[in-house]
Amino acid sequence: MPKIPEKIHELTVGQLSARSGAAVSALHFYEAKGLIKSRRTSGNQRRYSRDTLRRVAFIRAAQRVGIPLATIRDALAELPEERTPTRDDWARLSQAWRSELDERITQLNRLRDHLTDCIGCGCLSLDTCVLSNPDDAFGERLTGSRLLPERKQPTR
Repeated sequence: MPKIPEKIHELTVGQLSARSGAAVSALHFYEAKGLIKSRRTSGNQRRYSRDTLRRVAFIRAAQRVGIPLATIRDALAELPEERTPTRDDWARLSQAWRSELDERITQLNRLRDHLTDCIGCGCLSLDTCVLSNPDDAFGERLTGSRLLPERKQPTR
């Protein structure tokens, strides 16, 4: 990993990418989504403050556990003066995200457990199919392997 001299207070996008492990395109995407910011030089090159490294690490850690970028952006926006997240910030936010993740895990486990029910079906239209027809919402109205819009019968 390339070392950045202490006297350098700003990083190029290449330096930020090398140090953070995030692709340059990902950094541009994060910036477009308002997760990080840069300033432009007179030559229109991006420069990031050194603390952006910690922000990118925070973003990537949150993404790894499945937190959506919009939620991450909202969390970062709540920090005073958009400062760099601290260990305490991570502890507070991760605690708040825990129940959301627990619910998602429960939901994924339930889907995984029902997945084998559909493998032999082929059409994914079993009365109890939790993948294409959760809680048999359509079973009360229609039957069959496909849900087709009801057509009006031509009058003769």
